[in-house]
Amino acid sequence: MTRDITDFIRTIPDFPQKGIMFRDVTTLFGNAEGFKLAVSQMVDLFKDANITAVAGLEARGFIIGGAVAERLGTGFIPVRKKGKLPGKTLTEDYTLEYGQATIEIHEDALQAGDKVLLIDDLIATGGTAAAGIKLIERLGAEVIHAAFIIDLPDLGGAKVIRDMGVPVTALCAFEGD
Repeated sequence: MTRDITDFIRTIPDFPQKGIMFRDVTTLFGNAEGFKLAVSQMVDLFKDANITAVAGLEARGFIIGGAVAERLGTGFIPVRKKGKLPGKTLTEDYTLEYGQATIEIHEDALQAGDKVLLIDDLIATGGTAAAGIKLIERLGAEVIHAAFIIDLPDLGGAKVIRDMGVPVTALCAFEGD
């Protein structure tokens, strides 16, 4: 029996606050079959896309992004929270549901003309992914696609990214918050 990726994702009600249905991918990552399924599905989607780098958003985007980059034969570029990268960086502020945040990328992480696949575990409002795209574009590279394990379509993040001119793919979607 072939399992669906959603079979490996745990839902935790009322986390981090009452009324939120938290979609937990740690159960997906912690299961060999589930993790392999997620990585294989991502790789199959982009194996012929001429990607030169995979950029992952901190922190769960590192897990799936690193595995996908290795399978695609590309480098992996971490897009990190402010203060975590040791070299010269570019920074981008963005708004979260609960405040402001900043992410950064090394100034020399990408070259003009690089074709980048941006990966994270989940897209909700799109703020983090939009900031990551802006950073990558400031380096002269092109985000050719943004890919996520989970889309929460009711929160509109995929539309935000598409409105920036970047195609979006998610392996699954969950309605509601």
